[in-house]
Amino acid sequence: MDFALTQEHELIRESAYKFGQNEILPGLRERDREAISDRTMLDKMGAAGMLGIAIPAKYGGSDTDYISLGIACEELERADTSARVVMSVHSGLHCLTLLQWGTEEQKQRWLPDLAKGTRVGAFALTEPNVGSDAANIKTMAVRDGDSYVINGSKTWISLADYADQFLVITRLGPDPDPSHAAPKAPYAAFIVDRSTAGFSSRPLHGKLGVRAGNTGELFFENMRVSADRLLGQEGDGFKIAMSALDHGRFTVASGSVGIITACLDACVKYANDRTVGGEPIGKKQLVQQMIASMVQGREIGRMLYYRVGWMKNTGLRHTKECSLAKWTNCAAAFDAANKAVEIHGAYGFIDEFPVERYFRNSRGAMIYEGTHEIHTLMQAEYELGYRSDKPLAHTLPTYPFA
Repeated sequence: MDFALTQEHELIRESAYKFGQNEILPGLRERDREAISDRTMLDKMGAAGMLGIAIPAKYGGSDTDYISLGIACEELERADTSARVVMSVHSGLHCLTLLQWGTEEQKQRWLPDLAKGTRVGAFALTEPNVGSDAANIKTMAVRDGDSYVINGSKTWISLADYADQFLVITRLGPDPDPSHAAPKAPYAAFIVDRSTAGFSSRPLHGKLGVRAGNTGELFFENMRVSADRLLGQEGDGFKIAMSALDHGRFTVASGSVGIITACLDACVKYANDRTVGGEPIGKKQLVQQMIASMVQGREIGRMLYYRVGWMKNTGLRHTKECSLAKWTNCAAAFDAANKAVEIHGAYGFIDEFPVERYFRNSRGAMIYEGTHEIHTLMQAEYELGYRSDKPLAHTLPTYPFA
């Protein structure tokens, strides 16, 4: 295992950092204050090549590895969480899952446009009464000849109003054709276009954080999709959803390191500029203690997500390690943001400084992609021997991509 970053990694870090500074930060305070989501940001990310990271060149991507995706997420979230969420949803949850589970025809049909950003993808699992208990989803797909009819709804869907296509996880209803064999498990996954009759979406308002990002609800009313939009086989839906979460959690874990770095950026400047008793507050040992804690979180967090990226590159199952990285890094980011507010004092409580936004945004990451409590239980169950991972029949292509 080699943690030395390549020149390509460093170029991606520099490019993502500059994109964040030049394209995301201008006007961000006003957009966040007014909860305005900028749809053109997706087009800019596509034009900059961000949305093709970790996609093989034969499918229109940049042929960069999975660690590159983590680095891009880190630097984009250093600017704002809303930009990293695009990477999590489009690149992680949607594109990598399609790359892992799709047929060659499906990958050739959808990935090139997704990699270029001319189409945007999203992921739909959570429902109004189903969060952590994902096995109890109610959205139903019923086979009808060469198509499926889907009814139900999803909520807390990032890019709900912007995505062109959605990876939708459903329960399978009884097939009226008795000659059709029952699936092994009652779940399925479909690629659904926004333009499909019976599909609609609406935004959610009043969020605590990620206010510059689009989040909403999806509704399916007698929505008919053709059988060639089934990802994997009937019965694979839950496994597909869980593998998608591995990809999404990786991007959240790496992005959380970006929040810690942003907190350090803000706090180092403030601690050197703000004086008390004739000297910078950075000279105060308790302030130094908080700064040191942030450094610790940043360095541990990078090692954790670099390891997961390496496991993805080499084709190793990484559910346990990804859970640990997501759990650890999100908690460290929230702690860093809390300390950043403390260092800024009263100024940390107003949006004149960015740390109050980091505090709000970092809290959400401890809920989505598996709550803090879910990951706590997962890690304990692995250690106690109550949980184990088997190799998946469908794996991501290893890097370098053939």
